Amino acid sequence: MAQNDKKSGPGGRNIREIMTPDPACVSEKDSIREVARIMAREDTGVVPVVEGKKIVGMITDRDIVVRLVAEGKDPANARVNEAMSKNVRAVKEDSSVNDVLDLMSRAQVRRVPVVNDRDEIVGIISM
Repeated sequence: MAQNDKKSGPGGRNIREIMTPDPACVSEKDSIREVARIMAREDTGVVPVVEGKKIVGMITDRDIVVRLVAEGKDPANARVNEAMSKNVRAVKEDSSVNDVLDLMSRAQVRRVPVVNDRDEIVGIISM
């Protein structure tokens, strides 16, 4: 049986094979301090923001600097919803690496949450 050209080679691999599974997440009401603790503990610059298990945004170390610190807000008293990015594009867990790379290129993002068929976060993929 011939393989579909899009699915052949490393770019055709399934996202589940290379994603970071079960990332630590926060809610919109959590503190920026909690986000910073997760970033330090997990050695990451991004934390998904969820409502239940549904992805509602992402918060990055850059978001904290640009939207809080640079604006003169006190990060010690700030909440996630004050700095997070809300319009997040996610990919399904059965997507190919090529699908994700195309999305990253079009959206000019380096990190993408991975969701299941119920749109619940199951992982994250980084460039």
